[in-house]
Amino acid sequence: MSKRNTPQRRHAILALLAEQGEVSVDALAKAFATSEVTVRKDLAALESTGLLLRRYGGAVPMPAELIADSAQPISKYKQAIARAAVARLREHARIIIDSGSTTAALIPALGHKPGLVVMTNSLNVARALSELEHEPVLLMTGGTWDPHSESFQGQVAEQVLRSYDFDQLFIGADGIDLARGTTTFNELLGLSRVMAEVAREVIVMVEADKVGRRIPNLELPWSSIHTLITDERLAPDAREQITARGVTLVCAAVDN
Repeated sequence: MSKRNTPQRRHAILALLAEQGEVSVDALAKAFATSEVTVRKDLAALESTGLLLRRYGGAVPMPAELIADSAQPISKYKQAIARAAVARLREHARIIIDSGSTTAALIPALGHKPGLVVMTNSLNVARALSELEHEPVLLMTGGTWDPHSESFQGQVAEQVLRSYDFDQLFIGADGIDLARGTTTFNELLGLSRVMAEVAREVIVMVEADKVGRRIPNLELPWSSIHTLITDERLAPDAREQITARGVTLVCAAVDN
């Protein structure tokens, strides 16, 4: 099967797994006349959706006790925000994707944007990018691992970021303070601010129900934000306050 038949190949992998109870990378590569790298990407993608569990050299069915704990599907609001973010993404752009479930929602569409260079401080984002059929050039910040945000932080990460310049930053937030800017529960704020410093356009992606949350830690002031992408539930008075700050506001429509 060719790369253009990725969905069919992955469906066939699941059928073989159901029939045999275990599959190996080597055998799958031979069966589908493709590389082991491609097969590993297939297995990683199937594991990320809770359809199997990778083991050394292959995969086994997902244990029944783990199925209930698999990741929840991306909300329709995050999907709408991601579509709006991708629409603003330029081809051959150098971008930063911060850690977070909302920013991660745009990753599946990045394989269709040629020539991208993507920097991230998130292992989850990096892994998702590596699973794309046509993955962009991937850069990692490195640094000190922060288990709270599940991302790299600290001076090393900041120094790496300052070695580059970027067209766009895609970043989430725990809350939006209409008077101050984006807020977060995480007290490690330095890297987010450096990300904003080295990007020509700062794009905040956040669901409307987070607007108005007053969390003590200010992450990015309004003066550092160029664009806010949220969903159509945003109240009219909040829309007025945000646009009055000189921020481009996008309220994404949700597919029914």
